[in-house]
Amino acid sequence: MDPSRERYYRGLFLVAAVYDLVLGVVFTFFHKPAFELLDVTPPESGYIPLLGSFLIVIGVAYYLIWKGDLARNRDMIFVGTLYKLAYASITLIFWAIGDIPNVAFAAVFGLADAIFFVLMLECWLYLGRQAATGDTQAVA
Repeated sequence: MDPSRERYYRGLFLVAAVYDLVLGVVFTFFHKPAFELLDVTPPESGYIPLLGSFLIVIGVAYYLIWKGDLARNRDMIFVGTLYKLAYASITLIFWAIGDIPNVAFAAVFGLADAIFFVLMLECWLYLGRQAATGDTQAVA
């Protein structure tokens, strides 16, 4: 793999790791002030901290992708790509039908995840093409 492409992919997953870890910590431990900042009544149930903890876990996965062998982590890249697709599509659909508590959930987080989805999908496809052509050089 071209060293500049490798740096780009690693940078992508480092940014994704930091982004999801920060949001995960905020929505796990500080979700009430975060919702108040967005002028949204915070839900009383525990599902927001649960979602925040999922963000922490996926943030750790992106960190491990960044740190590890990209080709060997292709399966984790696929899971992370699906995660970004799931959040982006759900928030953008709910934004389109007018059922989102604050536009930031879609216009900021949803669009960010849509961009991450496209970039991660390109990485996953590139690594697949690389493997199919027999270029199995480890990218550690």
